[in-house]
Amino acid sequence: MTVKEFALHNGYKILSCVDRAEELEITGVYICDLLSMAMAKIDDGELWITVHTNLNIIAIASLTNASCIVIPEGIEVEENTINKAQEKEVVIVQASDRSYDICINFYRQKSGVTYD
Repeated sequence: MTVKEFALHNGYKILSCVDRAEELEITGVYICDLLSMAMAKIDDGELWITVHTNLNIIAIASLTNASCIVIPEGIEVEENTINKAQEKEVVIVQASDRSYDICINFYRQKSGVTYD
């Protein structure tokens, strides 16, 4: 699924690079707030969930080729971070859900699993 499909399906807000979100396929999910570990462990195409909103996340997403950065729990993203994301073509998604629920939503959408 694309980043845009994932975001729209779950009611998440795409904060940067909406056009790229239509193209980028999500290959998996990585959750980590330790930036050095995220830089070493994120695989190409993975959706990266972090509570960080500073400029460093843009560099890490670019270096690792993450499909997008997802900021959980409705955390506000600094305007200068969004501007840098636009410049570097990094998609940032703001989610109202907790990290765990974002992962569950990804799994359900990817596998077609539904619960009543």
